[in-house]
Amino acid sequence: MFKNKKSALVLLTLVIVMALAVSACGNNKDKNSSPEETSGGAKVATDGGTKSLEQTFYIYDTVVNIKVFGDKAEQKNMDDIQQMLERMDKEFSRTKEGGELYAVNKAAGKEAVVVSDETLDIVKQSLKYAEKMNGLFDPTIGPLVDLWNIGSGGESVPPQADIDKAKALTNYKDVIVDDAAKTVKLAKEGMVLDMGGIGKGYAADRIAEYLKKQGLDSAMINLGGSSIIALGNKPNGTPWNIGLQDPDQSRGTQLGTIKISNEVIDASGVYERFFMQDGVRYHHILDPRTGFPSQNGLKSITIMSPNATDADALSTGVFLMGLEDGMKYLESLPEKIDAFFITDDNKIYATSGLRDRLQLTDPTYTFANK
Repeated sequence: MFKNKKSALVLLTLVIVMALAVSACGNNKDKNSSPEETSGGAKVATDGGTKSLEQTFYIYDTVVNIKVFGDKAEQKNMDDIQQMLERMDKEFSRTKEGGELYAVNKAAGKEAVVVSDETLDIVKQSLKYAEKMNGLFDPTIGPLVDLWNIGSGGESVPPQADIDKAKALTNYKDVIVDDAAKTVKLAKEGMVLDMGGIGKGYAADRIAEYLKKQGLDSAMINLGGSSIIALGNKPNGTPWNIGLQDPDQSRGTQLGTIKISNEVIDASGVYERFFMQDGVRYHHILDPRTGFPSQNGLKSITIMSPNATDADALSTGVFLMGLEDGMKYLESLPEKIDAFFITDDNKIYATSGLRDRLQLTDPTYTFANK
């Protein structure tokens, strides 16, 4: 479901370097306890004298890991988070029968469907991003996603006539939202809403909001390695240290590290899901303008933002803009958004606010801009 393009093998999987026990908390191993498991499945431990609670779920066709620090953390928090995730997974899925988005898609071109406040909100947010990025991010990309089916069995380029047909059904302006009636309608039969472009980010933001309301302000929220929220700081007050995985998955090495606090990291790239045909790599990031996977010289883009939903949408839309236009777009935004692009020749281009924060450790990659 959510951003299947960002699976457990996601390009630029962001490996959390949780060195709390050794380097961040005084190198005192006596202050750390071996994890114990609660009846609900969470692992309880003491990291540097601070209680931690950690649990892993398999939801949205990906691995979700939540680790929370603080004496207030308890199994009920993990149970609540799991219920939230399962609810959103069902309601926002275009393929799960009984879900609200599924119902909207089934009624395409026929009638409006009443939805919950949460579903209405994510649809409205997706349309907002589509408007801001002139349709490069488009939540009605579903017909093209289904046609190409990259990563789920699709291994050849579809006929041009089929691409043209699916492209004609991809237009965010044909989504009709009625706030008063709380309904969503698709204007044309065959249209398919797909929240994969912002689903993980939206879910991560909801989890962060929940934890803050519970008085838990130090946590790592990791949805499949692609949407990661560092909530607050480590228990000792220092930033989290995040390892950035080499985009060439076959290498299995980190390209560098970055320290973050109260920040989100979200990545998209061409090595996540793809097939090869006639020497061309066809990946999962589809351009609604052409109906084809983008071919713009980029391997990946990593977005850093205070908001996971923003980061999730931008990682798709800005990737499709390409390096030059994408960089200009991010630099023009009023909110604080940073990013770095990796091109096919292993050059890294970083926005002005990010260049000095990235610590490269792999000589394969070099900064192209100073």
